[in-house]
Amino acid sequence: MTSLHSTSGEQPLLHLEKVRREYPSGDGVFAALKSVDLTIWPGEMVAIVGASGSGKSTLMNILGCLDRPTSGSYQVRGQETGQLEPDQLAALRREHFGFIFQRYHLLGDLSALGNVEVPAVYAGLARNARDQRAGALLERLGLGARTGHRPGQLSGGQQQRVSIARALMNGGEVILADEPTGALDSHSGVEVMKILEELHAEGHTVILVTHDMAVAEHADRIIEISDGDIVADRQQRECKPAPSLPPPHPPAGGLQQLIDRFREAFRMATLAMAAHKLRTFLTMLGIIIGITSVVSVVALGNGSQQVILENIASLGTNTLDVYPGTSFGDMRSSRVETLVPGDADALASQPYVDSVTPSVSSSVTARYRNVAANAQVSGVGEGYFRAKGQTLLQGRLFDATSVTSRAQEVVIDETARDTLFTNGEDPIGQVVMFGNVPMRVIGVLKKSQMGFGGNDTLSAYVPYTTVMTRMLGQSFLSSITVRIADDADMTAAQAAVTRLMQTRHGRTDFFINNTDEIRKSITSTTQTMTLLISAIAVIALVVGGIGVMNIMLVSVTERTSEIGVRMAVGARQSDILQQFLIEAVMVCALGGVIGVLLALGISGLFSLSGASFPMIISATSVVIAFLCCTMIGVTFGFLPARRAARLDPVEALSRN
Repeated sequence: MTSLHSTSGEQPLLHLEKVRREYPSGDGVFAALKSVDLTIWPGEMVAIVGASGSGKSTLMNILGCLDRPTSGSYQVRGQETGQLEPDQLAALRREHFGFIFQRYHLLGDLSALGNVEVPAVYAGLARNARDQRAGALLERLGLGARTGHRPGQLSGGQQQRVSIARALMNGGEVILADEPTGALDSHSGVEVMKILEELHAEGHTVILVTHDMAVAEHADRIIEISDGDIVADRQQRECKPAPSLPPPHPPAGGLQQLIDRFREAFRMATLAMAAHKLRTFLTMLGIIIGITSVVSVVALGNGSQQVILENIASLGTNTLDVYPGTSFGDMRSSRVETLVPGDADALASQPYVDSVTPSVSSSVTARYRNVAANAQVSGVGEGYFRAKGQTLLQGRLFDATSVTSRAQEVVIDETARDTLFTNGEDPIGQVVMFGNVPMRVIGVLKKSQMGFGGNDTLSAYVPYTTVMTRMLGQSFLSSITVRIADDADMTAAQAAVTRLMQTRHGRTDFFINNTDEIRKSITSTTQTMTLLISAIAVIALVVGGIGVMNIMLVSVTERTSEIGVRMAVGARQSDILQQFLIEAVMVCALGGVIGVLLALGISGLFSLSGASFPMIISATSVVIAFLCCTMIGVTFGFLPARRAARLDPVEALSRN
């Protein structure tokens, strides 16, 4: 019987010419299809029948652009498919085909409505239009009350009707039904065939693949295949001209399409994580440990560095200390008497100097009433307290008049106050004996954090002229402290001080200690140690990242069938890649959040433990931690995601 289509000059819908499909088999190949010629016209209802292994499923896969022929030509509405890229084949599946599988292949984590909507997500249909069309299709197929049910809550016949609705979601110009009644009872099978006949009457091209001749009898045309060859092609009844199908809904705008596809990928990643909570947590564990370690180590480094810098600051900031001799170990330094108050006056006149203080010192016994203790008496100038950054707690500091008049005034620190004035009396105005010299207390300083003798040493500060004349009887100084102006360069200032002192002394009988160099050295050391320990902690992050990659590879293997379904309904490779990358990044990011929270908890416990320095968690370290998490998610998630995106649709669908 001659088809009306072949005489009317209408373009074939699907056309195969000399199509051959081979598969590797041992040392040779197995030909599932052998030079198949086939033309299918719009609006036909065709049944492809044959025994198991005859090649009918292979033929259906090629017709649906799920597989490629080894040789020959296959055209969809005149478009040659042989040289198309995977995403171009996916576009053909989205725009022309709807699949009905024997085992339904519904996504178990989605509702009936969600399953039906999936093809339209990849087609770019607007969300409201998607919801309305999916709901209308399910209502038409008698599932209006079951739209929120998941596949596991539906019977076999209901699941197959959801599968039919999904096939129609993007228009379903060609419906490919692979054994559509094979897994159904007889009553459900009759209902499904009735639905397919109705769709055929509406203008859909229906291709049935079945081994059941009773099912094939519903078709207008029966094609029999055996051992890869078409052995019969008979027209059962006249094929009437197909009515025009309604045009598909226009897609949403480009940006909205991207948003919808991202939302779908994000939702599926979330569902996959929720479905395997324990595995997800164990995957996160390496990331959690790594992030907690990195943030905590950096916080410890910041805290210790801050305390060290504060301690250095308590000794003086931007200061140069000039000492007699060639170094701290010079045994002859005590005999050098050329460091004199005139040197301090000369240095004070320099434009790069903020303040100068001469210094002499002596260890004596301090007595107040019946209390006695060893004390370190420092003879200093009025600029000492500014040069050293000392903090006044009570009273006042002595001034230039006190220095000039050799006043017997003393400023003590907290340790001296607490040691000498045991009854809690106010020390201001009290007279304390330092050796044989009485001194009146005029002020109390905050205890120095660092210094010779440690924190328990009693420190007393007296005008240097008083110490030199009344206590030591000498005319030379122990040292001179120079505070450099904030806008002056320390290195240049040190060179200028050296030249001035050499000019005054005629030789180099002094050496200079730069506290800024100490600060830089200690800062560099603490940063190096923090970096070293952080690098060790980063190893934990890398191990965690490898764990993420391993679990994602397992996830890809477990969800191969889902990937195949998504590809069958039109998902691009980028859609699959995006879904698994999002999942990897989410696992790492959530692990990062938990890790930062744990680090904050550790910081709180550390503070409560009474440690001598705090843990300082900076916003920078937290941001870097999250960037690390994201990079690990992308880096270690890319390989599994790419593997998922490159799966062959037919091979993926064949795995259950």
